[in-house]
Amino acid sequence: MSITVYSTNTCPWCRKAKNYLKSKGAEFKEVNVGVDRQGAMEMARKSGQSGVPVIDIDGNIIIGFDQERIDRLI
Repeated sequence: MSITVYSTNTCPWCRKAKNYLKSKGAEFKEVNVGVDRQGAMEMARKSGQSGVPVIDIDGNIIIGFDQERIDRLI
């Protein structure tokens, strides 16, 4: 399973999403779009969004912290 979390340092929902994934034992790659311009462009291309968090689970894009959808996909 491949999980990428696009986030920023100041986003409270990003922290909730990352903490939730950790509590489930899910390993993920974090891309801080606040400092990674390439990552921000990749996130926008995948999701059509500029807001965070955006979570990519095996190509399934979740916009925001959607716990129910995360549970279905992990």
